[in-house]
Amino acid sequence: MDMIRNIYCVGRNYRLHAEELGNEVPKSPFLFSKPTHALVQANGQEIRLPGDRGEVHFETEFVVHIGKPHQPGMKVAELVDRMALGIDFTLRDVQSELKKKGHPWLLAKGFPNSAVITEFRPFPGEDVCKTIDFSLRKNGEQVQRGNIRDMLFDLQTIVDFASVHFGLGVGDLIYTGTPAGVGPVADGDLLELLWGDEVIGSCRVKLV
Repeated sequence: MDMIRNIYCVGRNYRLHAEELGNEVPKSPFLFSKPTHALVQANGQEIRLPGDRGEVHFETEFVVHIGKPHQPGMKVAELVDRMALGIDFTLRDVQSELKKKGHPWLLAKGFPNSAVITEFRPFPGEDVCKTIDFSLRKNGEQVQRGNIRDMLFDLQTIVDFASVHFGLGVGDLIYTGTPAGVGPVADGDLLELLWGDEVIGSCRVKLV
């Protein structure tokens, strides 16, 4: 895997997901980040996750890789060179307590192996991606399905926002948000990430 610099994640970018967790639907992009230590490739292997901090939830996401330094006015097609699918693993019980206290989410979002990523493939353009659903199967059963056309904030809005507030350059990743259907994983679960009907990454959960 090439050198990855920053990992940005868009929260609450699908209306039904915001509503399923009882969150207000945002009026502007809501971003948080993960450390690079969180990143792990889904190549069929066992992935170790914390089993002693409450429920660990899967959140399946469309991910873009930034291939050029952002300059004002640049379009998504100029910036994004590759795409992938990912899982934003979340310690849901920990996150709920952090929310109550008004604390940052890092403890719930930034642990090792919390940012699963498939192999990258060339970005075919936003219009093409809107014609293809992405999904997650858990132990052979589809548990999430989404399409970037349903995002509250499109890719252009996201990259512009990220650049203004954080900076955006070569090697940065953006996890663009998860559709409805998130839920817990159990020890031994097999997770498969699909682009259309094609499995492009998988892993097995090991809770420790």
